Amino acid sequence: MALPSTSTLLDPVALLSRAGVRAGQKVADLGCGALGHFVFPAAAMVGGEGKVYAVDILKSVLGGVMSRAKLEGAGNVETVWGDCEVPNGVRIGTGSVDLTLVVNNLYQAKDRNAFMREAVRITKPGGTIVVSDWKTTSSPLGPPAEKRVAATTALKEAMGLGLKLKEEFEPGQYHWGLIFTR
Repeated sequence: MALPSTSTLLDPVALLSRAGVRAGQKVADLGCGALGHFVFPAAAMVGGEGKVYAVDILKSVLGGVMSRAKLEGAGNVETVWGDCEVPNGVRIGTGSVDLTLVVNNLYQAKDRNAFMREAVRITKPGGTIVVSDWKTTSSPLGPPAEKRVAATTALKEAMGLGLKLKEEFEPGQYHWGLIFTR
């Protein structure tokens, strides 16, 4: 059996479209990863008037994203070194982002609540936060089942931070997704 590609595993364009990404917006991808899986589709969707912040704690990851941005001429991508688990650990202004992505990062977070608080902090009032992670059932891909975070746990924590659930969806066979309004 062939394993799915990353785009069929979790289609970034479909997820970003569902979240309502449009031209001119500011989008932050917290824990963007070396491939910038959501960064570059978001950059295309927000266009030249928009901006995408690629945030990661690993400077090597950000170097790779910046190299790709230069190669692809994605001048609207800005890399931001930051620790999402520290208050004001991400150098993006409070309430300055239209849409914040927290994708495949909760299972890695030592302090999920702090991570989510930082996502809330940078998102504009009325803005959108998309949270998606691995389903808790074991699968041939992803982290060990015991490290995974249930959608119900993320929902409870997000609502405890004042977020309002807009939609619950399944972005891929192995993932759950939640779209919140701040």
